[in-house]
Amino acid sequence: MITLKQLRYLSALAQHGHFGKAAKACAVTQPALSMQIQELEAGLGVALVERRPGEASLTDVGLEVARRAERVLAATRDLADFAQHRGRLLTGRMQLGVIPSIAPYVLPKILPVLQRRYPELRVELRETQTRILVEELHRGALDVIMLALPVDDAEIESIRLFGDPFLLAVPATDNRPESARVSEEDIDTQRLILLEEGHCLRDQALALCSSSHRNAVLGATSLATVMQMVANGYGITLLPRIAVDVEIRDERVKLLRFAEPAPGRVVGLAWRRTSPRKADFIALGRIITETLGFASTRGRAKAS
Repeated sequence: MITLKQLRYLSALAQHGHFGKAAKACAVTQPALSMQIQELEAGLGVALVERRPGEASLTDVGLEVARRAERVLAATRDLADFAQHRGRLLTGRMQLGVIPSIAPYVLPKILPVLQRRYPELRVELRETQTRILVEELHRGALDVIMLALPVDDAEIESIRLFGDPFLLAVPATDNRPESARVSEEDIDTQRLILLEEGHCLRDQALALCSSSHRNAVLGATSLATVMQMVANGYGITLLPRIAVDVEIRDERVKLLRFAEPAPGRVVGLAWRRTSPRKADFIALGRIITETLGFASTRGRAKAS
């Protein structure tokens, strides 16, 4: 008989590709994990794992079984959430994922408010790139994620929180006055510095630019690094409005606004459609917009 333990171990093996690492992630011994997966293979009558010295790869069947197992495990977590949080708003543990171009600018403002208003809520944070957040949301490792919308996935539901326009950050020596309004054609892609590949902010910025010089675009690991490069005259960048208060503390950087309609992104929350905690996530969205000062001008978050 297939057990949830077996499915959890197989999911860990698919994620880590190594019996030892998977066993450590599941807090069991390697022989115990290996035995459970062998029993799962025997019960299904198929080989799920190709075992090699130092690593383990899932067979084609194993990959499909692991994919389906993640859905079963996520549904199991949703079932537990339903029982534990029924009728109690924002209590217990909430695993929140946030992309790096949002986390440092939003979390320091909203976490104290959440702690004060909902002392029974324990937020566990995960900061990483969009693709990884969505994968972890699917398999139930995260409850809700904050990212740039849209999320093109029928199994994920989202709400819009606020619009986040871009500004053009240039060295203070740039001859354009701060009152100037620039256009997308004014972006010199040969001098453009953005986050490294994998960050959605990079993709959004490049979507505004001509494709002719995209190979020349430099990449950095954080917006703080990008802004230091701009301050030292190495180039220009697009800066989200929510990052201005934190990142613009250097007189060597000047911000130029775009002519309307200004380019930008939409920030929102997303979760599995099967999650029973939709009320929690909508309440979280309201707290975010109110705390950041968007509620009065942008309206309350609405489900998509």
